[in-house]
Amino acid sequence: MTGRFVVLEGGEASGKSTQVARLADALGALATRQPGGSPVGERLREVLLAAADDPTPLDDRAEALLMAADRAQHVAEVIRPTLESGRHVVCDRYTPSTIAYQGHGRGLDPEWLATLAAWAARDLQPDLVVLLEVPEDVAAARLGRATDRIEAAGVEFHRRVAQSYRDQAAADPDRWAVVDGSGTPDHVADLVRAAVSDRLGI
Repeated sequence: MTGRFVVLEGGEASGKSTQVARLADALGALATRQPGGSPVGERLREVLLAAADDPTPLDDRAEALLMAADRAQHVAEVIRPTLESGRHVVCDRYTPSTIAYQGHGRGLDPEWLATLAAWAARDLQPDLVVLLEVPEDVAAARLGRATDRIEAAGVEFHRRVAQSYRDQAAADPDRWAVVDGSGTPDHVADLVRAAVSDRLGI
């Protein structure tokens, strides 16, 4: 039996990393992330999430292609083999992030990006996407000063990202679950765990 593939999505400071670790621990699953999650991916992450004051520019299309390269390596080397071994995988970001950030955030064609992402991932889709929604003021208070180039992209950029997530969730309610991420880590963990149990029975 193959494992189940759960992805946590959300904007900056939505609590994804914390909840990925907690959910993976509860399920006995592999916790991983994008960009990153493989040795090659971690090197790509250094470029993609360079410091906010890094003077080296990165073209928007180059950013999208590097994200696709990271996903291709991650799926081939880590995610698919783990699922095929029967173990569950919980991932911090996946294709919905590409649609939200490089698509609606950067202004690239979301449909083209979805095709590229599917090709890179060999059509591997998550069984469930959990969107952690956090009010803008709460996220800003948690984040503080932006430290990487994507965090520093500006308020309007992040508003477009948030709207993209809402639109993606509304368009595919069978695959997406929306969770209020503004509570304490324990409370949010309970909500995430309940959503996963309800949708996937694990």
